[in-house]
Amino acid sequence: MARYTTSIRSTLSAADAFEYMADFSNALVWDPSVSVAHRVGSGPLAVGAEFELVARFAGRDVPLLYRVAEIDVPHRIVLEAVKPGFASRDTITVEPSDLGSVVHYDAVLAFSGSGRLFDPLMQLVFNRVGAKARAGMATALNP
Repeated sequence: MARYTTSIRSTLSAADAFEYMADFSNALVWDPSVSVAHRVGSGPLAVGAEFELVARFAGRDVPLLYRVAEIDVPHRIVLEAVKPGFASRDTITVEPSDLGSVVHYDAVLAFSGSGRLFDPLMQLVFNRVGAKARAGMATALNP
């Protein structure tokens, strides 16, 4: 399992930071590994809502379909993408602070089968990808 966690202080209110981060199509703005990101369908953001992303990981473009697995507006959202061989789970939690808000991001990539043998290497790759995404989030959350 590869995991990347970070916390980012934002000048946005907790409600605004949550709204921005919960719209996972915004990953196109803040995550440089993402080349495509859009919401599938319309309607309120709720459990079952979907986002299609294409992310560059370990030298490959990987199409992913993220589904909202849990949501507690405006505090927490959990998005999951499952493909043969691995699953991705991104948990975003937002809390108010004296200067705006703090966004906590917890991303987990779990490989199955023989893919687990590559966990140490994937952790290194995930750390690099995560650090670049963190920099993009910090910029996006502090306009």
